[in-house]
Amino acid sequence: MENTENLAPIVLFVYNRPAHTQKVVEALQKNKEAKHSDLFIFSDAPKNENANEKVSQVRSYIKTITGFKAITIKEQAQNQGLAKSIVNGVTEVVNRFGKIIVLEDDIETSPYFLKFMNKTLQFYETEKRIWSITGFSYPIKHAELPEAFCYFAISAWGWGTWEDRWKHFDKNPNKYISLISTPEDIHHFNFYGTADRYWKFMANRTGELNTWALFWYAVQFVNNGLQIMPAKPLSKNIGMDNSGVHCEAVSIFDCDFSENEIEFDFNKIPIEENRLATKLICDFFRKHRSNLSDKKVR
Repeated sequence: MENTENLAPIVLFVYNRPAHTQKVVEALQKNKEAKHSDLFIFSDAPKNENANEKVSQVRSYIKTITGFKAITIKEQAQNQGLAKSIVNGVTEVVNRFGKIIVLEDDIETSPYFLKFMNKTLQFYETEKRIWSITGFSYPIKHAELPEAFCYFAISAWGWGTWEDRWKHFDKNPNKYISLISTPEDIHHFNFYGTADRYWKFMANRTGELNTWALFWYAVQFVNNGLQIMPAKPLSKNIGMDNSGVHCEAVSIFDCDFSENEIEFDFNKIPIEENRLATKLICDFFRKHRSNLSDKKVR
């Protein structure tokens, strides 16, 4: 990337998976933009004694990381939980810098991830219908699918946004139960009936769930916002291997990164939902419905 003066800060959330964390960091270091980027690492405290050793291993490792412009480590004294940790960490950094790139300790990236994210964040900063950017792509293929497109939902597996969009984040299930209430809106929110997301508002209200990405999706949805998504993946989840707290082994998202960086003309991407991409993604959800239960991917 020619301009390295205005790169978005990278925020990495870690907990108790030292091997995953190291793999994520080493992949990120292969991006040419890494050495010009600020890295903020938020390390959550152990939830219980069983997590002490792994959290300690992670914290020892992150203190050895190099290869970035500057590294700031924030070790929580008490366990925050994933949702609170991400919401507070994203808010703190994006309010300071105006834009942000967000990763968790199980999101591996391509060597071209940071270039794509920064170029896209810069280009769409003033395009108010674009609320977020992601490097993730579902394992879908079609000859007519463009290199990048607008998607009505979100992926939080390697994503970015701006302060003026994130300020609307509101983790209030009653608000979205009220705003997304018609059968048509609920059907749309549930990926046109191919995946069930709406019930999680009720689960968050009762305390059965404590999530954050659902509400980021809802904010974008009710504001008629869009996310920019590449057709070929530049980030992927490597944590669906029984290593997470609520995660069973799932392989349907497995993918290989493109060996080449994505080059495309931003001006040729219509600022509207790409119906072909939506159809392909909904077909993917429909095909793998039994493997996409909340227990498996939460």
